[in-house]
Amino acid sequence: MRFPVVIALFMLIGISKTYSQSNAVADREAYVKVITARADKIVAVLGITDAGKSEKVRNIIRDQYSNLNDIYTERDANVKSIKEKYKDDKALRDTALAVEARKVEKSLAKLHPKYISNLNRNLTAEQVEQVKNAMTYNVLPITYKAYQEQILTLNEAQKKQILIWLTEAREHAIDAESSDKKHAWFGKYKGRINNYLSAAGYDLKKEGEEWQKRIKAKAQNN
Repeated sequence: MRFPVVIALFMLIGISKTYSQSNAVADREAYVKVITARADKIVAVLGITDAGKSEKVRNIIRDQYSNLNDIYTERDANVKSIKEKYKDDKALRDTALAVEARKVEKSLAKLHPKYISNLNRNLTAEQVEQVKNAMTYNVLPITYKAYQEQILTLNEAQKKQILIWLTEAREHAIDAESSDKKHAWFGKYKGRINNYLSAAGYDLKKEGEEWQKRIKAKAQNN
């Protein structure tokens, strides 16, 4: 009498696995659809007139999003496993998590230059800049413009240094896993920029207040 129960159990397990696999495929298809649409929006503003080239660039950007997602998905699974395995040993847990973090950094360091190289082979330098800014919510040009509007007496050397740091922040942000993480990279470098400007003698609080006054005055005059 047990056999029907056992058979039913195996059938249930089989159905469960099939359902899980189907869900995984559906989730993957949905994700690919999202990142393809995201890449399409980026390519749409590049001014590419050749449909074949446009699709090729779209696929390069889409695949980069997919590759980044694979890295972070594997990281998340490994982190979960590490925390469960070493839940009673903080030292071993922290060591294993640090190793995992370095593994991610190594993967990103390998992926990033390949992606930029692929873009450079198919786009102009200006178009590559557009792609990088689009992938990072245009924080670089917006922030660079804001610094110049806030501090009217910046010299060329200071402007150059600000741009260098914002550009470095953007290179990291391109590979970040979320909007918050992308903005965090810029926040880190903005702190460096602010320290640099403070050391140069600027009172950033006062400069900010004067900037807000100019913005309000301009709004009232329009």
